[in-house]
Amino acid sequence: MEYGFTTAAYVVAAVLFILSLGGLSGQESAKRAVWYGIVGMALAVFATLIGPGSGLWILSIILIAAGGIIGYFLASKVEMTQMPELVAGMHALVGLAAVFVGYNAELVMNTVAALQADGATEALEALKGFSAKVAHKTAAEINVLKIEVFLGVFIGAVTFTGSVVAYGKLSGKLTSAATKLPGGHMLNLAAAIGSLILLVIYMSTGGGWTLLLMSVLAFFIGYHLIMGIGGADMPVVVSMLNSYSGWAAAAIGFSLGNDLLIVVGALVGSSGAILSYIMCKAMNRSFVSVILGGFGGTGGPAMEVEGEQVAIDADGVAQALEEADSIIIIPGYGMAVAQAQQNVAELTRRLRAQGKEVRFAIHPVAGRLPGHMNVLLAEAKVPYDIVLEMDEINEDFPDTDVAIVIGSNDIVNPAAQEDPNSPIAGMPVLECWKAKQVFVSKRGQGTGYSGIENPLFYKENTRMYYGDAKQSLGELLNRIS
Repeated sequence: MEYGFTTAAYVVAAVLFILSLGGLSGQESAKRAVWYGIVGMALAVFATLIGPGSGLWILSIILIAAGGIIGYFLASKVEMTQMPELVAGMHALVGLAAVFVGYNAELVMNTVAALQADGATEALEALKGFSAKVAHKTAAEINVLKIEVFLGVFIGAVTFTGSVVAYGKLSGKLTSAATKLPGGHMLNLAAAIGSLILLVIYMSTGGGWTLLLMSVLAFFIGYHLIMGIGGADMPVVVSMLNSYSGWAAAAIGFSLGNDLLIVVGALVGSSGAILSYIMCKAMNRSFVSVILGGFGGTGGPAMEVEGEQVAIDADGVAQALEEADSIIIIPGYGMAVAQAQQNVAELTRRLRAQGKEVRFAIHPVAGRLPGHMNVLLAEAKVPYDIVLEMDEINEDFPDTDVAIVIGSNDIVNPAAQEDPNSPIAGMPVLECWKAKQVFVSKRGQGTGYSGIENPLFYKENTRMYYGDAKQSLGELLNRIS
């Protein structure tokens, strides 16, 4: 009975997870999709708790309650601007969980082997859950299990340290610049070869020491890989780590014989890989180059930026908007930091009420996380139909009177097209400089997250509207009826 219910519940949960992923592809269906995921996870947890091998009820309830309280606290306190690093932190937890589950599986295999060697029949018959499954496996099946455990621990360890470093870079606790140890890629290659040798030893002689040593090498690979990736590529890194965490979960699912964990891990792993590919394509970057820490680099020093940044006040921006017929707004991470989306939405409503065409241009990696800007604009009740992707709107800039850039840097940087030695050379960007006038809302004259200077700020048709985006737009609203 318990096997039948658990299997049926897992099937329903898997369907709900698939519906959740599908619904997240659209703004209008995203809220419903989140509830699909919540219900699916609740059902999966409940079915696991009462399914085969269940037990330790008090400890399970305590841990679930603790996790729920921590999750609620984080959800209540974390700002939208902190979502990228929160996602990285969650990936780190998944990776660490995979490592611990792998160690536990190794301990179970060793315990079962010792009982079998001692002929402890009664003790073997008393086993249940995962331990009972191991006790009934053939030698060939044990070898397959060892491979699954090894891969799960390896991917989990890489995901853990990689995600911790990604969190540090995204939160500003670590430098966003690409940093490598002497030896660079050869160190990563040596650690990978060492892990492969340890796999051969583990399969032939066993021994938990091989798992421990491999974990150390995998921890290093995760750390060094992500430290070697610059800030401009961090959105891809977050998605890539999401994929890693999925594959780690799938590998552990195979080890535990948990069908739902396999399905969920495969869903997360494949969707993360696809998203990483989409973002790399949008940035015109090689996925292999990104995950290897920018292998190849640029051919020389970046071009010098000439000229000076010309400031403008709220009156000047208001006058230009009054005279404009077509306006494109480009939101970025600075808008999220300043929590200026409500003022942006109000500005949009007032301009549209005057009969002006107002649209939004969204870059795939704006805000350090895919969909970041879309969520903020939807929260501020900006109509979906005027929020357009880069490919849909880029050709319209030459016919646009005013482009307003709010807290963006790299995604509107013409150096991507004009400077072959720029770290973002070849990356598709929003070509806002082709508009008749460009206003950039920015706190100061510093560079963006990736540390790359932006020639847009020095162009003749660009004016810098300095100050906190929320306050600056508030002043602008006072001048527009």
